Formats: sequence, C-alpha cells, structure tokens
Amino acid sequence: MRFYNQPHRYYCGGDLHARTLYLHVLDAQGATRFEKNLPANPSAFLDAVAPFRDGLVVGVECMFAWYWLADLCERESIPFVLGHALAMKAIHGGKTKTDRIDAAKLAGLLRGGVFPQAYVYPKAKRATRDLLRRRSSFVRQRAHLIAHIQNTNSQYNLPPFAKKLTYAGNRDGGILDRFEEDSTRKSVEADLNMIAAYDGQLQQLETHLIRHAKVDDAVTFQLLRTVPGIGPILGLTLLYEIDAIQRFPEVGHFLSYSRLVSCVHESAGKVRGVGGKKIGNAHLKWAFGEAASLMLRSFPAAKAWMQRQERKRSKVRAHAILEAKIGRAVYALWRKQQPFDPNRFLAS
Repeated sequence: MRFYNQPHRYYCGGDLHARTLYLHVLDAQGATRFEKNLPANPSAFLDAVAPFRDGLVVGVECMFAWYWLADLCERESIPFVLGHALAMKAIHGGKTKTDRIDAAKLAGLLRGGVFPQAYVYPKAKRATRDLLRRRSSFVRQRAHLIAHIQNTNSQYNLPPFAKKLTYAGNRDGGILDRFEEDSTRKSVEADLNMIAAYDGQLQQLETHLIRHAKVDDAVTFQLLRTVPGIGPILGLTLLYEIDAIQRFPEVGHFLSYSRLVSCVHESAGKVRGVGGKKIGNAHLKWAFGEAASLMLRSFPAAKAWMQRQERKRSKVRAHAILEAKIGRAVYALWRKQQPFDPNRFLAS
C-alpha cells in the first residue's frame, strides 16, 4: 500500500457524493481553516478553496463520482490524491460516521502522511476503459439469458440441447417447438431476441475497442497477444486495466495489484489466516484466470507443466501458480517490450 506523504500548507479532505461535497481544510499545524457542505459542482468547489490555493492538496475517497473533481484539479493545477476505499480503516471503522467526520478524517490522513493512495487513471483512456467494463457487464447479462433458457428447458424435463446456445448458429430453429405453453414459448423467444441484440451490440463494441487500442498503444497490445491464451478481449482488459506498467516498480507490486498473491495474516510466529483478497483489481484477476485456462488448451508444454504441478499440490493451487507465472511474463514483456518467450516461461 502506498501512502501520500508530501508536505503542503493546506490539506483538504472531501467526502464526495453525487450531489454534495463536504470539505474540510486543515493547515500545516492541524487547525481547521474551513468546513462546509457544498453542492458537488466545480464553481462551488473553486470558490471554497480559493483562499487556500497556495500550497493546497485535495484528497477524496475512490468512489464512483471522483472523475470530475480529478479533472478539475488537474486543469487548475491543484494536487489531487485519490484514496483507496478498502484501506480507509480510519473512516469505515469509526463508531460514528457522517460526512462531516469523514471529511475531517480524510484531511487528517493527508496531513499525517498516512493517506492510502489509489491510482488516478488518466483522463485520455478512462472512457475507453469504462466502455470495456460495460462490455463485460453486457456479456454477463447475455450469459444470464442463455442460462434462463437452459433452466426453463430443465424445468419441463426436456432433453438437453445438443449444441451450446452460446453460438448463434445453434439457436436458429427448434428451440421454441420444445415448449407446449404459449407463455413459455414467449418467454424463451424474448430471451433469444435479447441474446441476438446483445450479439450485435457486443460486436460493435469490440470493433470500437480494438480500434482504440491500436491508437493508444498498438505495440503493447500486439505483445500481449503473443502470450498463449491471451486473445483480443483479454489483451484489451490487460492494456486498459494496467494502463502503464511503469507504475509498478517491481513485479511483486504488479502481482499484488492483480490479486495473484496470497495474503497471509501472521502474528507471533503463528498464521492466523488470510485476508485482503478484494484489495486489487478484480478485472485483472479475472483476466489472468481466463488466460491460464485458455493457455492449457493451446499450449501443450504448459499443460504438461500443469500435470506435474498437480501431482505435487492441488489442482486449484497449481492453477493459481500458473496465473502468477503468466502475470510475471506479462510484466516482463511489457517492461522490456519483447514478445512472449515460451522457453523462458517454462524454464523458471
């Protein structure tokens, strides 16, 4: 965990919501200089911090509404720090929790040098990353529709489908004829129509995203796809969720951010358990899990390595080790701007 510990004349903590922004400003000695609940708009914020602009730093928690404030501070040359929401124990563990108290605690953490930092994703690629995440949401909704058709088929104890409904060619005919009730057929027909609509929309989104990736960083996008198991979608996920590999000084930091390390809780020489599994990027954890599974299908040498690992430890543990190995390979090829080396990958 990184902490912001730069000295400033004024420290501004903001409890930011969709419509309101509670500000609390401390000076270097810890005295409160400003405290007020404001409407969440640029003019109100700039008017409030105007007397403290010389040497001011602003910190807010990483919630859904931080984009506009980060962009405003960048435009106005005001240092901005984004707080890691899961690491804000001083806020979430309090006996009493209000906007006023939260803003004061944020300012105090900034002043004390213990403000846990999250990554302020650059504005230039932020919209594309959000679109990629939106595509993932559509894919999950499409999967729910397919699962509903299969569950409806099982409800009436009908024979299982001969082919996977994931592919459009397998959904052409015969599905509706399975069901006797008009309402049931209408329900399944609605599912099929929605799935077809999602197919068209997803194709458009993927074309748009790949075109943007080739503009933003075509070289890295192609390097990522040299890893067996990483195709266009996983390559896009890695490209836009990582953004810049240079922000991870060591591979261990990258693996931790990707949720690829075990988080042991130890005290007095005794292991008390594990924790912190949700600290990190969930999209990267998913991407590396998928990449490991797909690598085992397309890379025979990796499958042989996996079989050897399974004899030594459990299948789940071996799969987790493979995910971490792929993470290390991605870190190395991105830093060095070199394609995937299968011999070196398996030799380690």
